[in-house]
Amino acid sequence: MTINLLLLLYLFSFLPAALHAQTAKPPTLAELASYTGADREKMLAAGAKKEGKLTWYTALAGESYRELAKAFEAKYGVQVESYRATSKDLISKFLAEAQAKRYLMDVAESSLPLLMLMQALKLIQPFTSPHIGRLIPDAKEEAGKGLIYWGTVRESYMGFAYNKNKLPANAVPKNYDDLLKPALKGRMSFVTTDTGSRTVGGMLLTKGEEYLKRLRGQEITMHSVSGQALNDMIIGGEVEASPTIFRNHALVAAQKKAPVAWVPMDIVPASAGSAALSSQAPHPHAAVLFVDFLFSPDGQKILEAFDYGSPAKEYGFKRWYAEKGLNIQQLEKEIDKWERGLRDLGRRQG
Repeated sequence: MTINLLLLLYLFSFLPAALHAQTAKPPTLAELASYTGADREKMLAAGAKKEGKLTWYTALAGESYRELAKAFEAKYGVQVESYRATSKDLISKFLAEAQAKRYLMDVAESSLPLLMLMQALKLIQPFTSPHIGRLIPDAKEEAGKGLIYWGTVRESYMGFAYNKNKLPANAVPKNYDDLLKPALKGRMSFVTTDTGSRTVGGMLLTKGEEYLKRLRGQEITMHSVSGQALNDMIIGGEVEASPTIFRNHALVAAQKKAPVAWVPMDIVPASAGSAALSSQAPHPHAAVLFVDFLFSPDGQKILEAFDYGSPAKEYGFKRWYAEKGLNIQQLEKEIDKWERGLRDLGRRQG
C-alpha cells in the first residue's frame, strides 16, 4: 500500500466526524437554558462572544443596572444593550413588540406582573442556573424538571422617607395611623407610578378603604415621577416626605450624607425584581449567560452595594408580596383597585 493511499484512508476515517461538525444544528435556547454540564459557562461564553450582544429590559433604577452591564461586558466581552423603564412601561413595550411579533428582548428583570404576563402568553423560557440553589421557595417560580420560570435577584422595600432638615422629629410616623397626624398635613407626596399604587394596596390590606378617605384630608400632592426622582426631590427639600420611597434609594443617598432617612410602616410592600428569559431571545447564548451572571456572586455583590435586599435575609419589618397566590387575572383586578385608590387619594376634598 502506497503512502498516498494510506493518507487517503486516514483522511476518510475522519470525514464523517468532520461532516457532522459542519452540519450539526446549533443548540436551541431550551437546550442552553437547561444545560447543566461542567462546561456550561465556557460554552455559553463562547457562543455569546459570537453573538456579540444581548438586549436587557430592566426596572432597576439609578446606577445599579449600568454597573451590572459594565461588569458583565468586562468579564465576557459581550455588549449589553439596556432598556430601563418602570414595570408598567416595560409591560407596554413588551406587549407592543409581541403583537407585532418583533422580539427584541433577551432577558427581563422586573417585578412580577411583566413576568406573569410573559408566562401567560407562553413567551417565557424555563431555565436553570448553577446559582439558583440558594433561592428560598418563595423567591422562584417552579417550572418542573428542575427548571424555573423566574427567580428573584433583588428586592426593594417601600416605606416612608423624609428630609431630616425639613420634617420635625415629632412628626416622623411609625405606622400608617401616624400618617393621619395633623403635623403631616400638606407635607407628604406620592408617586403616581406602580410604586404609589402598591403602597395604597398595602394600606387597603391593613387599614381598609375608610382609612384612605381619611388620608385624603392630609392634602397629599402627587408627582408623575419615579420613586428615585421623588427621593431626589426629598433630598433637595422640594418635597418633605413620602411613604412611597424605596429603602435602598434612601440608604444609598444617606450614605453620601444626604439629609434623608427611611422608616418602615405596618407592612412593607416588597418589589421583587426577578430575572426571566424570553422564549424568543435573539441572542440565546448571551441571554442564558447574563441570567447566570445576575444570580452569581459577582452580580449579587453589585446589587448589595446598592443596598438591594435579599428574600433570604431579615431586616426587622414585615414584608408584603402583593402577587403571592394570585394569577395574572386576579392581580390585574387588584392593581385596578389600588390605582383607583391612588387616584382618589390625589383628589382634593371639596
